[in-house]
Amino acid sequence: MITVYGLKNCDTCRSALKWLKAEGIEHAFHDLRQDGLTGHEVLRWLAAVGPVTLINRKGTTWRNLSDAEKFVSSDEELAPLVLEYPAILKRPIFETGDTVIVGFKDEQRAALKG
Repeated sequence: MITVYGLKNCDTCRSALKWLKAEGIEHAFHDLRQDGLTGHEVLRWLAAVGPVTLINRKGTTWRNLSDAEKFVSSDEELAPLVLEYPAILKRPIFETGDTVIVGFKDEQRAALKG
């Protein structure tokens, strides 16, 4: 079973959920705002894929952060920021067992099918 983490109003997340259903891939959706998130989950994702892959630095939420908030030197400092502003995560995030996949392009689709 794949757990899909995202935001219900995110177009990419909606496309991913629609695609998973069409492909017959069993999944569960976890809304980052409604269902919440833990620091442990964020740290696990950061360890798996790193902050460059996980954090969306092009989005409005990131751009609206203060310079002090943007300047983090460790995953432990970044996790509370993610908990406060879950929209700074690239979406969707797929968890399949120990594997973490971020985004929804051809490469991620192939990994999800495989």
